[in-house]
Amino acid sequence: MDFHILTIFPGFFSGFLDHGILRRAIDTNRVHVHLHDLRAFTHDRHSTVDDRPFGGGEGMVLKAEPIAEALAAIDIAPKSAREPGDIVILLSAQGKSYSQPLARRLAAPSATAPRRIVLLCGRYEGVDERINDLYCDLELSIGDYVLSGGELAAAVIVDSVARLLPGVLGNEASGEFESFGPVDDEITTDIEGVPRSQHGSGGLLDYPHYTRPADFAGLAVPEVLLNGDHQQIRRWRREHQLLKTMRNRPELLERAPLSRTDREFLAKIRQLD
Repeated sequence: MDFHILTIFPGFFSGFLDHGILRRAIDTNRVHVHLHDLRAFTHDRHSTVDDRPFGGGEGMVLKAEPIAEALAAIDIAPKSAREPGDIVILLSAQGKSYSQPLARRLAAPSATAPRRIVLLCGRYEGVDERINDLYCDLELSIGDYVLSGGELAAAVIVDSVARLLPGVLGNEASGEFESFGPVDDEITTDIEGVPRSQHGSGGLLDYPHYTRPADFAGLAVPEVLLNGDHQQIRRWRREHQLLKTMRNRPELLERAPLSRTDREFLAKIRQLD
């Protein structure tokens, strides 16, 4: 997959692209990341990319012309004339919330999946809205807070989508068996109501993980994880997955497929709280 990032700070991405899984994905040609400096598409001696907003107000706004020229330089036409295969995303505090399901849709190998993802990094007070109207398929925010620019958000999207592409992770299952994993309509349980597999979070948060040493700073690994009883381990993991989700992201429980045992456990915990 090709990512194209339009930014006034291309140097921001140098460290991000040079390490870890993403570096390996680039080295093996599974992912290509192209950086485009918006200042290269200006025509005045000061390389001006912003201007004061009509109607007054604080701050500056990224101008439409450099962005449109940058998009044209990589053969991105306005939405009304664009062929399938490219998607343009504006990173903005006013955008829809980005999520793991959207990352999966962007990464999914299908006829409708994007061939190129173009990420437009907003700055200052934002981008001239006509760029959004003419070119952008999505306007996304990575959280309910304001960043100085869209570069951090662009990095988040590149990483979260790239790691889901075939061959990028060392273990293909790693992208499935983690927090916000795919949600199944039904969960298969054993006679005690415990999911037969802990693989895939079913839209919930992941359960806690431990490794050696078994005792650290006076805190011991839960005994159930050491006894070799896989049924008890699965039950413990499911309960702590539910517990962590209830405490940190309770809204996820509303749309997750829960067994009767799950619901009974949550009801008991709520009574104790």
